[in-house]
Amino acid sequence: MFFLIFFSLGIFTVFGQSVTITGKVTDDTNEPIPGVNVLIKGTQSGTITDFDGLYKLKVAKSDILVFSYIGYATKEVAVSDQTTINVKLESDATSLDEIVVVGYGTQKKIDVTGAVTRANIEDFRDAPNANIGQSLQGTVPGLNIGQVTSAGSTPSIQIRGASTLNGNQSVLIILDGIQYTNSLSSLNPDDIESIDVLKDASSTAVYGAQAANGVILITTKKGRKNRNPVISFSSKFSTQAPSVGLRPMGREGYLEHIKMLNYRDAYIAPEYTVPNPDYDVLEYVDSSVLDPITGELLPNDFDWWDQATQRGYIQETLFNVSGGSEKTTYLISLGLTEQNGYIINDNFERKSIRVNLETEAADWWTVGTQVFGSFTNKDGAEPSLSSIVRSSPLHTPYLENGDLNPSPFNTLDRNPFLTYDVLNEERDNYISANLYSQIDVPFIPGLSYRINFGNNYKTELRYGASEYEASENGAAYKNTRFKLDFTLDNIITYKKKFGKHDISATYLYGVREKKEEGTNASATVFSRLKLGYDRIQLGENQFVSSYAFTEKFNYQMFRLNYKFNDKYLLTGTIREDGFSGFAENEKYGYFPSGAFGWIISNESFMENTDWINNLKLRGGYGVSGNLTGRYSSLARLSTGAAYVFGDGGATVFGQQLSSLANPNLRWERTAGMNLGLDFSLFNSRLTGSIDAYQNTTNDLLFSVALPQITGFSSIQTNIGKMQNKGLEISLTGDIIKKQDFSWGTTVNFSTNKNKILELTGEDVNQDGVEDDLIASNLFIGQGTARDVIYTYEQDGIYQIGDDIPAGFSPGQLRIVDQNDDGIINEDDRKIIGRRDPAYRISMLNTFKYKQFSFSFFLNSIQGGKDSYLSNTNVGISHSDNTIRFNYLEGINFWQPNNPTGDQPLTANGVSNPSVGAGIYQDRSFVRLQDVSLRYNFNQAVLDKLGMSSLSLFLSGKNLATWTDWKGWDPEIQDVDRGIYGSGLVAGGRPVMKGVSIGVNLSF
Repeated sequence: MFFLIFFSLGIFTVFGQSVTITGKVTDDTNEPIPGVNVLIKGTQSGTITDFDGLYKLKVAKSDILVFSYIGYATKEVAVSDQTTINVKLESDATSLDEIVVVGYGTQKKIDVTGAVTRANIEDFRDAPNANIGQSLQGTVPGLNIGQVTSAGSTPSIQIRGASTLNGNQSVLIILDGIQYTNSLSSLNPDDIESIDVLKDASSTAVYGAQAANGVILITTKKGRKNRNPVISFSSKFSTQAPSVGLRPMGREGYLEHIKMLNYRDAYIAPEYTVPNPDYDVLEYVDSSVLDPITGELLPNDFDWWDQATQRGYIQETLFNVSGGSEKTTYLISLGLTEQNGYIINDNFERKSIRVNLETEAADWWTVGTQVFGSFTNKDGAEPSLSSIVRSSPLHTPYLENGDLNPSPFNTLDRNPFLTYDVLNEERDNYISANLYSQIDVPFIPGLSYRINFGNNYKTELRYGASEYEASENGAAYKNTRFKLDFTLDNIITYKKKFGKHDISATYLYGVREKKEEGTNASATVFSRLKLGYDRIQLGENQFVSSYAFTEKFNYQMFRLNYKFNDKYLLTGTIREDGFSGFAENEKYGYFPSGAFGWIISNESFMENTDWINNLKLRGGYGVSGNLTGRYSSLARLSTGAAYVFGDGGATVFGQQLSSLANPNLRWERTAGMNLGLDFSLFNSRLTGSIDAYQNTTNDLLFSVALPQITGFSSIQTNIGKMQNKGLEISLTGDIIKKQDFSWGTTVNFSTNKNKILELTGEDVNQDGVEDDLIASNLFIGQGTARDVIYTYEQDGIYQIGDDIPAGFSPGQLRIVDQNDDGIINEDDRKIIGRRDPAYRISMLNTFKYKQFSFSFFLNSIQGGKDSYLSNTNVGISHSDNTIRFNYLEGINFWQPNNPTGDQPLTANGVSNPSVGAGIYQDRSFVRLQDVSLRYNFNQAVLDKLGMSSLSLFLSGKNLATWTDWKGWDPEIQDVDRGIYGSGLVAGGRPVMKGVSIGVNLSF
């Protein structure tokens, strides 16, 4: 072969001057790439790079060299007068030869028939993110990632909206082929090679009963064959500060607030706009803020907020070594992440170690292991932010002797700084190991058998002791929890090509077991707490409890992929699942799927359409399932004070049924259809995909209310049907692509809407239409109970002099009388909107000039006409507590001399409104979410320093947010706690913005 190459080059030099070119080919991180094809354009003459990415080739000056390698964008360089040509190949996410993970295997991207998307995590590696989930925000259409407001937290994750009412809402996480039920906070983001998202039912059906909410496949890094050891080091420091400047009122604002609550005395009737000279604030404040000797206001103006917050930061140090021989590859990584949050004692630390090792024991036998340990620390009890905001600036947290005052207020609120001097330990230790062995059967080409054994272990330690608890008599606790799960998968794969036919078959049989146990011990009333939680037995009142459970799964799956003539693709899957937690009569479920693909661009009639490089139509239909709680189908017992024997007898404890059994409780089943189009146009300058989908969930898991006469409030059963549909678009364009300068843009767009199609299917109204379940906030044709806003509609605030109906007063919300009967009651409620957004859109721009690269990422969620709404009503009424509590600055309360105030207020001497209502505001926003500037040192500098790569970077997170939302942040959402956007509330928490500086280097 080499003789033919040199012979061809010799003939070619007859037509041009010969020159010998040498150089090095590296990847995005300046690591050498062995095996790169280096060809002279228009010929088959060339060479390949060696182990160190080096090449040498004799060419003519008029030649153009073409550098190509699977997974990287092809690059062309004119020779001209150059004798050294070093080339950096960039990862090409649109490459048709790119391998993506599809569940129990991999496929070329061109052969995928389902809605499978690879997340772009490379452009966000420099961002100040302690959790890998933060790097996914807005990067994949249909993958919805929430914000975090505390150190080390995992954001909420949702794929294609809600598909259940109150079944399992969690996305299925697969780590290196094994289900991962632990927190993403345990993972070192630098260990992750790729993240693939399975969105439609035809691709998630391989995971059957647990895949209705979508699947995220995480693959960690490995070493590379035939590569000398590469030592990489990365370090960065990031600032953390609130993205909004909210803070509580100071002394003057607090006193003005008390005056506002008492405007009927502070101003002269009837307009209440002229100050009353007889008003004396001393008559309206709590006695605790008065000097006990002089009776005057205490001179304090204590800044509780300033004392409760600090300068936050993230400091990260990462190290790994990787490489490989002809038979063995290895990667060893170490990581240390330290994060101090904006609120004192909001701390997070993660220490991690990973070893990924793979070796070819024989030509037909590969064995490997992926082992990691992660040890997180969130020690420290942070103060309650709601108490910090409510604390009066006229109080201080200290006694005269300097000790903390446990109860400085005349309210139930205690001193929020009692968290200063306590013992608090919150440690999570994770150990995970995946062992695998694959045999490529020598005597049957294409047949392989792989066994995976994955084991996840976690310990949770929650220890605490405080002398301020139990009425300052002291309390301590020690709670431990152990979690263990293992997975054993047997996978048989057969691949065969014959003629124009290409088949791939996969059979899976697996079992999974999950165990958990915990012990809680606590005590109160200690004579001394010097030994804290290590001597709980010293407490007078001692309590102990424990629990344990085991869940078991087994499953099998068969998948067949067929391709004909590189044009027509078919995929069929069937999976059977069994789960110990389901009802006696419904232990197993079956989940089929099918999909097709048509590579239109490979048809003969497309030969002359040079502007279309790739065009593929795909469609699929499948069924996946959703789990219920492990005891949902069983009759359960509870223990409590249940019996009294005789008049005046003591109450004794007993056991009684707390729930009814349902032996026919079934799997939720989500049937989904997806139609997609993948394309690459104009010499791959524009690539993208479009997906439209519709999912229908049957047998919804729901607690149906029962008549009280039964003795039970509800029973878990299967009812109704709901639909979830949407559209997703992703476009990537190379706007400018030159030798020294390039500009690329990626735009993602998604929309999703769900509605209930059926409920009980039994009760119908007089028109023969099924009734809504209003008590459960469920309405036919509308979204989930968490999405639909069914309440009173408000139309501003009643002013003095208005015609005000009975039960209302000036300063209170004007409720719309929907039926015009002159009475405001529950009949006037209506659906006023939705909490879910109308659509999401994001845009990533990346610019590269010589050694510099700059990118910025805009992320936006929009509500449209009546979506993405949340209640911002902070309205208060005069009471013993409201004259003591402090509030955030900037709340525009109504009062007679401020009639345009948008927050209601009920003053002294006025009854509270007979009906409460919310003020629902659009949460739409546009956020400058990520910005990054990087400088990569050139090869000449690297050679002098003896390095393979060196880069410096500066990045920013959440630097600007454009929104009309009034409050902490519009994107904050905690569905379980009923928080949808955090308004001007005392208990809100800020989203952090920050700037990061760091260095990446490797040898």
